[in-house]
Amino acid sequence: MSNVVTPAQAAATYERIQCQWCQGMNDKTATSCSACGAPLDIRNVVSDSGWREAPRIRDMTEIHFNASTCQVEGEIVPTAEINLGQGDSIFFEHHVMLWKDINVPLSVMSLSGGLKRAFAGMPFIISVATGPGRIAFSRDATGELVVLPLHPGMELDVREHAFLLCSHNINYSFVRIKGLANVLFGGQGMYMDRFVTSNTPGLVILHGYGNVFERRLAAGESILVEPGAFLYKDASVTMQVEFQKLGSGLFGATGMNLARMTGPGRIGIQSMYVHHKTE
Repeated sequence: MSNVVTPAQAAATYERIQCQWCQGMNDKTATSCSACGAPLDIRNVVSDSGWREAPRIRDMTEIHFNASTCQVEGEIVPTAEINLGQGDSIFFEHHVMLWKDINVPLSVMSLSGGLKRAFAGMPFIISVATGPGRIAFSRDATGELVVLPLHPGMELDVREHAFLLCSHNINYSFVRIKGLANVLFGGQGMYMDRFVTSNTPGLVILHGYGNVFERRLAAGESILVEPGAFLYKDASVTMQVEFQKLGSGLFGATGMNLARMTGPGRIGIQSMYVHHKTE
């Protein structure tokens, strides 16, 4: 019997499957993406207008990042259970934690602009958990988890109170979008969390209320979004407030404020908006 491996057999051995959601490469026998948890045996579901559904991660799916794993549990109010490897850490808004192993230490991330964050209604305290050990997170609402692996050199903007957890090798700050406050809740401006990778990849997990959809805009392409639906965008996508006049009446014009998103880049929306008390 010959032990020689033919080129066809070698190609089959190293055949890989590319995830349609995050573009990660997976073993040909895998049923879900190891980088984002998206099912690999289900094609993208895209509407006629170009919106694709965020993948509904199956119960008990495992996702790998650095030396750690994340297991998504439940479907109505999903939980992210993290098994932190030695030397790995994650940060999060402290009130989203469900439980942790006793041996997992917690600390507080040093943040700049603390007073501005407090006035903006953003979390004043960002907690950090360090491995090894297990810790779990969830939002107090129905919806779905959106797992977004970030490659080196990427920037992602996320609406406040949407991110569930983030790997330690991603730089975290916040940015202000002037004018959107008048659309949402009144004040000085809408603030967003900004996540930036340098030379190493990272992982951000968001919670979207209801269902989540994503669309990729070409350079110069614009779309108007109801600001309450906005969930995340690439930093390359610009956001401006636009007033749409619908008519005039006894007490002045009637209209609505919308967010004009202009590409290039991805934008994500959620089908249900929850108004947070801090907003």
